Amino acid sequence: MGILKVNTVQDQNGNNIINESGNTVTVGKSGDTVTIASGASLTADNLTVNGGSVTAVTFPTYTSISPDTITNAATSITITGTGFVNGAVVDAINTTGGITPADSITFNSATSIDATFTLPTDGTYYIRVENSDGLAVRSSAADLTVSDAPTWSTAAGSLGSMAAGGSANFTVSATSDSTVSYSVTSGALPGGLSLNSSTGAITGTESGATAETTYNFTVTATDQESQTADRAFSITVTVGINNGGQFN
Repeated sequence: MGILKVNTVQDQNGNNIINESGNTVTVGKSGDTVTIASGASLTADNLTVNGGSVTAVTFPTYTSISPDTITNAATSITITGTGFVNGAVVDAINTTGGITPADSITFNSATSIDATFTLPTDGTYYIRVENSDGLAVRSSAADLTVSDAPTWSTAAGSLGSMAAGGSANFTVSATSDSTVSYSVTSGALPGGLSLNSSTGAITGTESGATAETTYNFTVTATDQESQTADRAFSITVTVGINNGGQFN
């Protein structure tokens, strides 16, 4: 398909209704009504409509959010982009179509806004920022994930005791809306014992204890959204009395 390029367009009376000269494009003449279809793109350096100049508008842009995963509780996220103004409104748009306005908005700068959301429905959300002049931007992807953090089923504290040199059979458990993995993040298990990162089972044959010892440690449960929950536990290793004295 060919492209027709002209410098001027005239009406039936010979009046210029579109006139291009250098970097200036004049649309219409004084008194005319000029309609520009939605989605039209005007890239000339200068645009005159009905004899008056038109002020160029700048849409805000969206770059990222932090954090990008939150729970259902009220949580503040920082939105980074450009062209933000004080008084902008922010919405979270579920991929199912539901729109939730931010509970509160703090304008930091033209490139940063803090928005607090309480989103009771788990899922993924687009972020939309609309300036007070009506110009808006929406994230191209559903960058915000709302997910439940892991919840511990095993009570904190002592998991029990075992004899020195004996076999261990303990289990810690947590649940979430995605698969949970386990890791010891502080303290230490008794010697010879290990934690299964997938099942939460603590097994092995104890080695090293020569006196009754209580081992304190923290296990972190982490789900697929990298949300975590910590819980403190302990295991006591007991040592029996051997070679006791004989009395006659």
